[in-house]
Amino acid sequence: MMIRPAELSAIKRGEIDLAFRRWDRPRVKVGSRLRTAVGLLEVTSVEQVALSSLRAEDAHRAGAASLAGLKEALAHRTDRPVFRVGLQYAGADPREALRESVPTPAEIESILASLDRLDHASPHGPWTRATLEVIDRSPEVRAPDLAAELGRDTPDFKRDVRKLKEKGLTESLAIGYRLSPRGEAVLDHGRPPRARAPRPEGTPLPRTIGAPATGALRVVEVTSLEQVTAWTEAELLALHGVGPVAVTRLGEALAERGLGFRED
Repeated sequence: MMIRPAELSAIKRGEIDLAFRRWDRPRVKVGSRLRTAVGLLEVTSVEQVALSSLRAEDAHRAGAASLAGLKEALAHRTDRPVFRVGLQYAGADPREALRESVPTPAEIESILASLDRLDHASPHGPWTRATLEVIDRSPEVRAPDLAAELGRDTPDFKRDVRKLKEKGLTESLAIGYRLSPRGEAVLDHGRPPRARAPRPEGTPLPRTIGAPATGALRVVEVTSLEQVTAWTEAELLALHGVGPVAVTRLGEALAERGLGFRED
């Protein structure tokens, strides 16, 4: 179930608790949890409704500007029924804690065995170690560039990286990936630890601001939310690649931590 970044942030803040979709059948189940860029969302209800039954309150709870705007968003695929989906924020993604947990030698052996099984089941041959290696060599590099280095299609490469992420071995960034402490321990197993650049300090920039804004901030050496506090909104908007939406999402992320932009 695709949800726009702005809506994800609003669900996390408790400002939105509904979504409306045109589906041929229910695509989610009550009680299921969705992994998103802001953490876990829980599906609290799923019901088919008539378009004519929607009211202004439904539009407000779904984050639409008006009832007319909500109906306009549902004006496509009119051969499919409308489903009303209840949503609520359900906490941080458990993979975040998993990434930070350094495995014991016994756990590493179990992880390596699971990677062997992924390699064995792959139609394009062993890939797990090569993927960990290329991410380790090139953190914060675009997925298409990493895939090209391995001679792979980008969609297939991304799918495989998600399998490593499920094991807590990698983490997705606004641009590219990097190995987690857990992933580094697995890759270094049986050989001396590698010399790696220090991990960036502070709270990472939210992925929801998008790659162009992340790249623009990286140019001026802003890589954490704490560093954003030294900038005014106007100064950020003056950076090529940073637009109003990115600034809004930065502001939301800052507010969650009791921080803010520098005042003019």
